[in-house]
Amino acid sequence: MEGISHEDVSALVMDALNTQFGGKLDLGLKIFRDQHPRHALHQLVSSQLDVDRMDYLNRDSFYTGVSEGVIGGDRIIKMLEIVDDRLVVEEKAIYSIEKFIVARRLMYWQVYLHKTVVACELMLVETLRRAKQLAMDGTGVFASPALLQFLTARHDRSSFQDPDILADFLRLDDHDVMGAVKVWMRHPDPVLSRLSTDLVERHNLRIRLRDTPWEQDRIDALKQAVAKHLKIDLADADRFVLTGSIVNNAYDAGYDRIELLYKDGSVRDIAEASDNMGIQAMAKPVTKYYLAWPRWLGEG
Repeated sequence: MEGISHEDVSALVMDALNTQFGGKLDLGLKIFRDQHPRHALHQLVSSQLDVDRMDYLNRDSFYTGVSEGVIGGDRIIKMLEIVDDRLVVEEKAIYSIEKFIVARRLMYWQVYLHKTVVACELMLVETLRRAKQLAMDGTGVFASPALLQFLTARHDRSSFQDPDILADFLRLDDHDVMGAVKVWMRHPDPVLSRLSTDLVERHNLRIRLRDTPWEQDRIDALKQAVAKHLKIDLADADRFVLTGSIVNNAYDAGYDRIELLYKDGSVRDIAEASDNMGIQAMAKPVTKYYLAWPRWLGEG
């Protein structure tokens, strides 16, 4: 899909559901899109301290066993107040908010942006891109009807105005994707076959992170090694050697700030009010540059 983001598709899906339910979601959509006169309601469902973040931190911490993600969500909710139609937190909850921000930073590095997660996501994306490339060139690839819709044609935002295309998108799930990937393991195209096999058999990419971009010479050397090992074109080796960046931004002071309410009625941003220097540091995004290559290639 070109020129369309996850947010764009989500908006179209919500509009379609609202139409299906005869407009019963109008109020919820206005709140979500910050079109309701009470801005504080929008902050409850979409901000840096919304109920979704408080929920998924505790839930994901439980299911992954990463205890650093546990936060005092109930206490934070009890301490919420509204000032000038802005959601604020009572001053005495400052340490709960600090823990919330720290937990968010740690969960991103240890779970959401963990090297294995990043590697597997890159592998899946490249597998789907190769399948789409082949399908667009006229080479047959196995897929469910819904998945085939998106492998054999280019779609942009306007495409999703078509109810049939939107319906096909909503039919897609993990079974469509992984079912196809398992079949692609035996596809005659060596690139698609190897990508699919590595993904299914969990031969995860070896991935390294650092604070500066990787040298082009190192990247080129890895691509040449992959091309030689698999006996494929150098251009196709781009599917196996990947580089880019990931950003962890636990708290963005420029977007819907988390504000503390003091007894004198004044309001201060958490990054300014906290005596924890770590919180102030977390108000700045951290960028890590990755280089990933097949594990079967060794250290490269």
